[in-house]
Amino acid sequence: MLGAILVALALLVAVGAPVLAPREPTKQNLRSRMMPPAWYAEGDVTFFLGTDQLGRDLLSRLIYGARISVVVGVLGVLVAMVVGVALGLISGYAGGWVDTIVSRIVDTFMSIPFILLAMAVVGALGLGKGSGLLTLVIVLGLTGWVTFARVVRGEVLSVKERDFVQSARSIGQTDLWILLRHILPNVMASIIVLSTLQIATVIIAESSLSFLGLGVQPPTITWGVMLAEGRDHLATSWWLATFPGLAISLTVLGAILFGDWLRDVLDPRMKL
Repeated sequence: MLGAILVALALLVAVGAPVLAPREPTKQNLRSRMMPPAWYAEGDVTFFLGTDQLGRDLLSRLIYGARISVVVGVLGVLVAMVVGVALGLISGYAGGWVDTIVSRIVDTFMSIPFILLAMAVVGALGLGKGSGLLTLVIVLGLTGWVTFARVVRGEVLSVKERDFVQSARSIGQTDLWILLRHILPNVMASIIVLSTLQIATVIIAESSLSFLGLGVQPPTITWGVMLAEGRDHLATSWWLATFPGLAISLTVLGAILFGDWLRDVLDPRMKL
């Protein structure tokens, strides 16, 4: 329930940002710069979470930042799922040299830390600073497909030996039909659970890349950019980095808890 509430809250904030944000997130007011949260003696109730170094409302920026994290998390996982599931199905079902090649590629990708791999892809594509939202989604998707491929391949190796698959093959059904009609539905539960868990990984990766200046650039608001902007003021204005960090942590925690719940619901072995 806690995971579902946190995920629903993140989605609600992302979708309803224009309505929920009390102020324009990019509007500057140097007279109100570095104001602490409202519960401080010198705080202002009109700036509930305080303001940043340019006098922008932190709560409004936090709400708008949720849009990028949710969009990148969902779309990045969709790209990774399409690529990884397709390769996992082909690798597990075909076997032989196809399985060997795909497995070695997966092992190579798995040996490189996710963030370093994403940074390498950004550099290889010549993107660097100024990467757009679509570019970031593609980069995270193309570096996150290996987890889907590995899990789906293992599931397919088991499912393809079952009687209903052998029966479908014996009556002359094509390999494509068997994959889509008989095997894919039987591994879909694992794909759904993994997709939920991977959203958490992608959100962290997007925040990390934005923090390093390799993600979406200002004036677009992301939690990673807010963290980067607040790191130089931790000693005097702790709220600049603390609240974006809490937002990332709670969203990721919600996605993980929700994914664990889905696994318990969709996996019949967990009900024994």
